[in-house]
Amino acid sequence: MHELHVQIDALITDVQDAMGKLSIRESATEMQSSQTESQAADFWNDNLHAQTVMQKISKLETKTSPWLVLERELRETKDLSAMEDDSLTDELTKKYESLRTAFTKLKTQLKYSGQYDDYDAIVSIYAGAGGTDAQDWAQMLLRMYLRWAESHGFVVTMIDESSGDEAGIKSVTLEVAGNFIFGKLKGEHGVHRLVRLSPFNADSLRQTSFAKLEVIPKVDTPDAVVIDEKDLKIDVYRSGGKGGQSVNTTDSAVRITHLPTNIVVAIQNERSQLQNRETAMTILRSKLAQLQAEQHLDDLSKLKGPNEQAAWGNQIRSYVLHPYKQVKDVRTRYESSDPDAVLDGKLDDFIDAYLEHTIGE
Repeated sequence: MHELHVQIDALITDVQDAMGKLSIRESATEMQSSQTESQAADFWNDNLHAQTVMQKISKLETKTSPWLVLERELRETKDLSAMEDDSLTDELTKKYESLRTAFTKLKTQLKYSGQYDDYDAIVSIYAGAGGTDAQDWAQMLLRMYLRWAESHGFVVTMIDESSGDEAGIKSVTLEVAGNFIFGKLKGEHGVHRLVRLSPFNADSLRQTSFAKLEVIPKVDTPDAVVIDEKDLKIDVYRSGGKGGQSVNTTDSAVRITHLPTNIVVAIQNERSQLQNRETAMTILRSKLAQLQAEQHLDDLSKLKGPNEQAAWGNQIRSYVLHPYKQVKDVRTRYESSDPDAVLDGKLDDFIDAYLEHTIGE
């Protein structure tokens, strides 16, 4: 019984260490604060804010509850093991093994211990070099990530989309919501290369196309990144999207330029200029938050804008459909000989390989 007591004590230490890395107690405190706010008499007067708070509570509860329950049950088992009652040995041993198995499953969350890993993500896909083939490739990537999100029950919201000239898309921006979404998708950020026989070429020649994926954490609280209005250039213009006769009659589209970094965010999907501005500000705030994390600077005016052009030559993954079939990640060397399955959304092996590759970096 004494040996079991020691084992349980060691497991409690491991659990608490993991909880510290994942900021479980801080998240639980944040959840309690939001729950207190939700009990106010006037809470539902601002319906949009109330929904945001309730979603936050649900997400924090999903994150913290399994850990807090595990810790509590371990403490209770430890207390029983200290009673030196041999009749409880078998029962407590089974309980300990069960809790250790639960910890092993929960421990996979340690892959997502980055600053923004438990945030939702804003995902943008841009067609690169390759003309119509590249625009079609961008749409294939969109379908791949939509299928992946659907298979896991994640919620996807279309923010903005620009259709291709003949086929596919020039660009698209999505919001993906769920547990540890940014942590899962951050490794997808970069250039994706496709090699295939072109369906848009009369001679069916082999074509190499590129599309770039941008993944940033969704930072939607204004106080998280304080932006000086003097650093912004805001332009409004008429939306050029698809729709009825009234689509282009109002200046609803918004383009915001952050002058110090020269980051530009343009949104035209919503009918309301105010909605487009709020969405653009959320995306700008998210981009700046990631830049701050990457460059370790608190002063936004000192941030350097991302070098978009340099990234185009650095593909992270190649998808070859001809003359052979293979998907290979150039960073982790992980590969699959079933590109059809990968393009149908089976991305978890590539995501896990990247997370394993970056642990300890």
